[in-house]
Amino acid sequence: MQPKSASIMECPVGRAVETVGEWWSILILRDAFQGATHFDEFEQSLGIAPNILSRRLAHLTETGMFVRRRYSERPPRHEYVLTPKARDFFPVIATLLAWGNRHLAPKGEAIVLANRDDSRPLDPVVVDAIDMHPITLANAVVIPGPRASRGMRRRLASLKAMNPAVAPAGE
Repeated sequence: MQPKSASIMECPVGRAVETVGEWWSILILRDAFQGATHFDEFEQSLGIAPNILSRRLAHLTETGMFVRRRYSERPPRHEYVLTPKARDFFPVIATLLAWGNRHLAPKGEAIVLANRDDSRPLDPVVVDAIDMHPITLANAVVIPGPRASRGMRRRLASLKAMNPAVAPAGE
């Protein structure tokens, strides 16, 4: 675990990284979105050491991403079921997949996200739920929320690129 400074843990991005930022966790969630629920399914798919997998599954369960349910009494076996909190993480995986295809697949896409009904490739973008406009670095800023501490308010006021008082960084 990384040290938990107040400014990092007050920030939603810091808290999210604390929950799912370790790369094995993101790959475990990816596999869960693809249907894996059993320890051996994750282990086989990822080629991960059992002790590391056990720690990551325990962490994801403790942080509310999975519910651990027994599916066999003898021997005792558990499955890991995605929670609504974890399902809300799916768009992050979808945008990582699209970003990876766009920037890290020089020979072409090995995996494409597609519409379930007609297999049409999807190109995810993050949009504002009110006006449906894409959210970009040029049109987004961060402002203090109602529960922001004085330290967080100072930090946000000192920002350059995402400060409302500073001209946009551009595209």
